[in-house]
Amino acid sequence: MTFSSWSLAAAAMLSFAAATPAHREPDGAEVRAMSLVSTAGKAEFTIQVAGAVSVNDFALSDPARVVVDLAGAVLPPRFKSSYDGVNRAGVIGMRVRQYDESTVRVVLVLERAKPYTVAQTDDGIRVSFGADESFVAWSTAGAAAPVAAAAKPTPAPVTPVVVEPTDADQADALEPAAAPAPERRLVAVAPVQQRQEPRITVSWDNASIQEVIAGFQAISGRSIILGKAIDVKVSAEIRDKPWPDAFKAVLGAYGLSAQEVEGGIIRVDAPETLAAIDSLEPLQTEVLKVNYANAGELAATVKGVVSKRGAVTADTATNSLIVRETRTVLPSIIDFARGLDVRPPQIAIQAKIIFVDRTDVEQLGFRYDLATGGQFYNKIIQRPDPTNDDKPFQPGVNIVDLGGNAISAIANADAFVQSSALDLTYSIALGGFTLTSFLTALERVDLTDVQTEPVITTKDNKKASLLVGEEIPLRVIDASSLGGGAGQLPRATVQFKEVGIKLNVTPHVTNNRQIVLDIETERSAVKILSAADLGFSIDKQSTKNEILVNDGETAVIGGLTVTTVTRAKTGIPLLSSLPILGNLFAFTTNTENRKDLIILVTPRIVDDAAQEN
Repeated sequence: MTFSSWSLAAAAMLSFAAATPAHREPDGAEVRAMSLVSTAGKAEFTIQVAGAVSVNDFALSDPARVVVDLAGAVLPPRFKSSYDGVNRAGVIGMRVRQYDESTVRVVLVLERAKPYTVAQTDDGIRVSFGADESFVAWSTAGAAAPVAAAAKPTPAPVTPVVVEPTDADQADALEPAAAPAPERRLVAVAPVQQRQEPRITVSWDNASIQEVIAGFQAISGRSIILGKAIDVKVSAEIRDKPWPDAFKAVLGAYGLSAQEVEGGIIRVDAPETLAAIDSLEPLQTEVLKVNYANAGELAATVKGVVSKRGAVTADTATNSLIVRETRTVLPSIIDFARGLDVRPPQIAIQAKIIFVDRTDVEQLGFRYDLATGGQFYNKIIQRPDPTNDDKPFQPGVNIVDLGGNAISAIANADAFVQSSALDLTYSIALGGFTLTSFLTALERVDLTDVQTEPVITTKDNKKASLLVGEEIPLRVIDASSLGGGAGQLPRATVQFKEVGIKLNVTPHVTNNRQIVLDIETERSAVKILSAADLGFSIDKQSTKNEILVNDGETAVIGGLTVTTVTRAKTGIPLLSSLPILGNLFAFTTNTENRKDLIILVTPRIVDDAAQEN
């Protein structure tokens, strides 16, 4: 099929689509049909009405809506107005109701609030608003947009926005115009709208570039201007492709480029010609106030989309961007920067840190002392020197009688219980000997229970840090500073070490209002190796993980249990090993230490009532 025959077929389809069947005029005003079509740079929603009506319009928010009341109009029986849910220029839903017996209310549900105009024409009421790109038209009759015969509009699947039915489901049709918008809770969120450009199937056989450009003008509805020095013949075949892709491919195959200028007009010429024209265009400067983002960070991103002649500078004093660019490109750069300057959600993070340290100590032991009046050890019982009554007690002096047969003994003399809870002494005389036994017992429980609940609020994708601990000064000895001088002391410095419980978290809010937490936790404590400045060690337990939680959900991000059991036994050889009776000749110490650490995190999204629409 040549381009000429393709153009004739497209013109025939355009004429057929423009024709509408005749309707008998009703006695009163009646809503006949509704349609949403794409024009050059904007979208138009048309309500066809037979008869005279009075129009009243207003806008609502949360969600964004445009309401049009047609006073003096009625809906015909079995009027079908089901919208297909496709995002067209930001329109994601449409409803029509008989508000009262003489008023019809039409509600357009928008992806976000945008400016609009309402005009009453001969064929009905027309609501117009801006559109970033063209789309496949919609109407109550189900007809597609009037495009060329080769165009095959195939809407991409889009997940519709689902609204939970509430008692205010019919609020748009029942409430008066001055009533505020009812609250609705989103259950599913629509994904990013895919491109809905008309698709074409066409072939050219040695066709002039002027004919090709005219064909793309017909199917796209855009204004395309061809350079005066361009004269090429096009031979190509396109099968079921979106027209922008086909347009770009055809121009690239013949060394041409396209550039959109102010007003939505597309200019086609050689790349060097377009570049020369751009180099002559004067530069303009505009200051963009940045509300939420950091101007320095935003400038680094915007610099990637400006032209070689353009420049972007960040003013940190006012948190603004100074953009210098040509008049044609400047508006798109400003819109790009504003699209990045969005209000980030606030996340309040409540952490609960539980640390329990429990120590159980059990000590039980026997000590024995066997002596005579003339021979003994001064270790357990204090005895004076029998040869000199005036000589005071000396614990390190042992008395040995060398003149006869005598025996003295002690058991577990150096074993003792500090701050003992029970001390029992038993003494018996065995002939010329005195046997004294000492029982010492202690049971102690030390419990430390520390619970902290810090709360911190941070922005989306911004790191927040929490520290529950202290800075401990540690003295560090520099042995190299001794030198060779006699009596010179080594140089000592003091360093501060942060020890305790640390929490570093970076939150991110997903599209379905879940929260991704990038978490680092650490518990540390300083352990001194000795009292002679030989150094220190830091006991540390740390975790690093990434979890996904719901808004307001509590997650256990870390748990640690350390149990240390120490058992010590000293006693008389052989006798202390006897079953059951061995404890009478031994000294035992049982120590059990248990440390439990649990970290809980509960993130919550803080919604501001003054959010932008």
